[in-house]
Amino acid sequence: MSSLPNSHAALLKNQAQLTAPLALIGLSDPALLSRLPAPGTVVCDHYGAYQNVCSVSGWQPLFGYFEESAAEGAAGTVVVFMPKAKAELALRLKRAASMVRAGGQILLVGEKREGIAGAVKQLQALAPKAWKVDSARHCQVWLADMAATGAPLVQDDWLSWHTVDVAGTMVDVAGLPGIFSDGRLDDGTRMLLETLASDPLAGGSVLDFACGAGVIGGWLQARGFSGVVDGVDVQAQAVTCASQTYQRCGAAGEIMAGDGLDGVQGRYQSIVTNPPFHTGVRIDTSMTSRFLQQVSAHLNRGGELRLVANSFLPYEPLIREHVGPCDVIRQDKRFTVYRAHRH
Repeated sequence: MSSLPNSHAALLKNQAQLTAPLALIGLSDPALLSRLPAPGTVVCDHYGAYQNVCSVSGWQPLFGYFEESAAEGAAGTVVVFMPKAKAELALRLKRAASMVRAGGQILLVGEKREGIAGAVKQLQALAPKAWKVDSARHCQVWLADMAATGAPLVQDDWLSWHTVDVAGTMVDVAGLPGIFSDGRLDDGTRMLLETLASDPLAGGSVLDFACGAGVIGGWLQARGFSGVVDGVDVQAQAVTCASQTYQRCGAAGEIMAGDGLDGVQGRYQSIVTNPPFHTGVRIDTSMTSRFLQQVSAHLNRGGELRLVANSFLPYEPLIREHVGPCDVIRQDKRFTVYRAHRH
């Protein structure tokens, strides 16, 4: 049990509270599933977690909150793990309410540092009599009895739009709760786009790694870039939003779900990225390190990598080692934009 995340271990300690069939929302470690009664359903917003659940017998994985095959009103207990973003919790709880059967339960589990204490108010908005059943492993476990199944989850009810304007080029960008920089353009991506305005990419195909809501691809093509810009992201909301952004602005390119570059086929003339460096609330550069080790296999010889990152992150040596000669083309106290060409 000690090898599991604290929230997963806290759930195991309270598994007597669970009523089959189970549904889990926000699972981070599929090793938990072998210790719970199957069959059940797992809603994953992370593609790597989704792939891992696919290999576990007795559990149906769903990628994203709006998966049409989600069984409405069927679960005896729906377990909700705390997300990183407070706004995403509302989405998880509404998904849980739509999956639980009348007379079933929602179990909310999370660490104190994840904000479980404040999150309880959102659970009590659904079920005013929700109560705390345990405090364990720096976590709290809250239980809510649900008298009825909630309304089905409708994607359009949660989708929002905002406009990005960089260097005189505007693009409408989709948003969903939990997506990176929802409702605004983050400063790192803005700096990256400014370099693309003053120092454009060569023609040819482009891959936007960790594409988020599709800002870079949508902006490039709104600015007149003639090549196709594919996007890949690990998060379900990002895949949905990028697809919506591309559709609205008429951008050409395929939006893919992927954990790193493992599922990406072929080579590109350019790869652009503002890669993530958090797992939950922890700083974690492993995803970008793995990306940099793999990226040359997806770049044409002489092709360009353009990457923006927080200036304190140690990416330049990795870029030089795995890609090729590297220049800093824009930098301030917060962000650095690197450009490298494949050996």
